[in-house]
Amino acid sequence: MFILIFNQLVKMLFIMILAFLCYRLKIINQEGNRNLSSLLLTIVNPCLIITVFQTDYDTSLVQGLLVSFATATAAHVIAITAAHFLVREKNNPDFEIDRFAAVYSNCGFIGIPLVNSVLGAKGVFFLTAYMTVFNVLSWTHGLGLVEGKLSVKTLQQGLMTPIVVCTFIGVILFFLQIRIPTPLLDSMNYIADMNTPLAMMIAGLSVAQADLKKIFSHLRIYWVSFLKLFVVPLAVLVFLALLPLDREVAYTTLIASACPTATTLTIMCIRFKRNYTYASEIFSFTTVLSVITIPIITFIADFLL
Repeated sequence: MFILIFNQLVKMLFIMILAFLCYRLKIINQEGNRNLSSLLLTIVNPCLIITVFQTDYDTSLVQGLLVSFATATAAHVIAITAAHFLVREKNNPDFEIDRFAAVYSNCGFIGIPLVNSVLGAKGVFFLTAYMTVFNVLSWTHGLGLVEGKLSVKTLQQGLMTPIVVCTFIGVILFFLQIRIPTPLLDSMNYIADMNTPLAMMIAGLSVAQADLKKIFSHLRIYWVSFLKLFVVPLAVLVFLALLPLDREVAYTTLIASACPTATTLTIMCIRFKRNYTYASEIFSFTTVLSVITIPIITFIADFLL
């Protein structure tokens, strides 16, 4: 698995570098990045989610999906606990941002293309469980961290994201064994194939907008990144290794938890007038470092899972 992950991340890194250069050369601007992000979130990701559920009913798939929900919930509980004890409030006005950053992964932008490339449609099938748990917890616990309170209206908006809605639609189609007409399904598969290059382009464009000098001189970002990319995934790995899990379920959960900080953090900080610049710096730094850390985590996992 280490070789597969490493090779895929190298390919993804090249796309990120290309996007980075496109932004610096003014081929694509910030508005273009927003448009690409919207396209990925509202069209490409939903198409991919629905197409992976267009498969024959299999008891093992259902069992794997249910187990994935359980392991995803456990992984988030482990991350929340670690962040609570390892990110101190004292002398840190942005401790809530740090805790959110250490807990919630970019399991959509980075997780989907990575899992799809190394584990295929079955891996993405199981990943939908992790993404659903992520959306529920990030818009409840995570929202409470950033905003300081929970708003029913904001919570409803968060839970009505395209990924959650399409996961629900996909599950219904799967259990009822309703097939999408072949011409439409083929078109959706073509769109779904855009996921990896588009996600990496967006990641590269986002990194290009960051002040890299400022990021590398911000010591607290190193600690938060260490928690997000090493401490939490390794704790999740130990938990997974203690259970008799299907290999694909275990690796899907591990890869999702090892992904960099979620873009949701920056979105929330902008919306609720928190330190969004700092949030975007954490996102950029963890995204770059994850190209190195995810292969290291999977290398260790090859001996334990």
